[in-house]
Amino acid sequence: MNNSVKVVILAAGKGTRMKSSLPKVLHKILGKTLVERVLNAVFKLDYTEESIVITGHQAEEVENFLENTYKNQPVTCILQEPQRGTGDAVFKAHAMLKDFNGTVLILCGDTPLLTTKTLSEFVEAHKQSEASVTVMSAVFDNPENYGRIIRDFSGNVLKIVEEKDACPEEKAVKEINAGVYCLEWQKIAPAFYEMTDNNAQGEYYLTDIIDWSVKKGFKTSVFTVKNNYEIFGINSRKHLAEATKILSSLAIEKLMGEGVTFVSPENTLISPETEIGQDSVVYPGCVFEGSNVFGKNCILGPNTFIEGNVKTDDNVKIIQSKLCDCSIGFNSSVGPFAQLRNNVNIASNVRIGNFVEIKNSTINELTNVSHLSYVGDSFLGKNVNIGAGTITANYDPLTKIKSRTIIEDGAKIGSNCVLIAPVTIKENSSAGAGSVITKDVPAGSLALAREKQKIIENWTAKRMKTISQKEAEEIK
Repeated sequence: MNNSVKVVILAAGKGTRMKSSLPKVLHKILGKTLVERVLNAVFKLDYTEESIVITGHQAEEVENFLENTYKNQPVTCILQEPQRGTGDAVFKAHAMLKDFNGTVLILCGDTPLLTTKTLSEFVEAHKQSEASVTVMSAVFDNPENYGRIIRDFSGNVLKIVEEKDACPEEKAVKEINAGVYCLEWQKIAPAFYEMTDNNAQGEYYLTDIIDWSVKKGFKTSVFTVKNNYEIFGINSRKHLAEATKILSSLAIEKLMGEGVTFVSPENTLISPETEIGQDSVVYPGCVFEGSNVFGKNCILGPNTFIEGNVKTDDNVKIIQSKLCDCSIGFNSSVGPFAQLRNNVNIASNVRIGNFVEIKNSTINELTNVSHLSYVGDSFLGKNVNIGAGTITANYDPLTKIKSRTIIEDGAKIGSNCVLIAPVTIKENSSAGAGSVITKDVPAGSLALAREKQKIIENWTAKRMKTISQKEAEEIK
């Protein structure tokens, strides 16, 4: 038996019950699409050569996503049009597999909970049994809507019967088809030429290869999955929510075992790709999507939303904030109600205050960005202080050009300043509160850009007198 393995992923279905304009396999669970989670599990296998994704409904959208997500991975898309069943879908890959002499692993693009460990055990069991085809099964107390694994009195598999085609005796069987297969391609490929659509759906069923293999006298095996939740298929928004909860619960259980405290696990959602260091505390209402790495002794929450690609050092505190694509150094704090996004790099001992937004910027050690400030496309040096309400005006709406603001070490920016980029505030200089800075500020200087204050004496009394006269005239 050849050790080579190629993967075929079925992702052509419309997903009618999702009630969505988005292809079913592009719906997300904790920051990653369904098909992405399937492919990521496959890529961690040691022996796969290539993954073939069968597309159909909104194929262009699915193909564009895969092309952008897996630029350096061996993923090929093949269109199934029209969609005439799972057997027909696999047959679309026949031309690419014509000369392939190895194992084909067949998966569904809407089963995002299958782990690499289970897939590895499945392929290994198939190879060790020297079977021509192996199907993955599970045993359910309520097997409704699943195809049934039919065995003989000796326990040998005979066939798979879809529920719509099953008789009452077959429907009573609790062992179901998980929709995952290993095929020795050169032996099983001829089965696809002999398939018929003589069934309740009028489709070509992939399950027919089991009956075909048995009748040909080929060894046909069944691998029963240990954790039934892994084969959970997504067909509705309800399923999406259930799968999200399963993935999060497993991730939280693992992290708690590694020394992380979750104050309210049932009110927290954590992606399985998120790593959190020992003695960190996660408060209720946190939602962490995508891949993230948090250090030790961190405080996370409450109500913190992480979109992905966040990395922190130890002793970081993030409260009620939204973060994406950023790094945060040792002993720094963020929030509450701050937003860090798109390539933000925060060094050690930095304080980001309440209602602060930072985008595409670097902020160095011992720097403070006070509340109600916006810092975009900027570089802030060490020991800089940004006063409350400061704005870096980095975007020209006419040219659509974004320019950079540079604030060097030791600079102090007063409250309610506007720094109009491109501009540089040199080291140890200051901008007075309320200033609009349009030119570079030399080192050690004070920049003031505001109109001289005027005092109009007795203004209040004069104003009230004018108002009283107007009211009197209106009465007349």
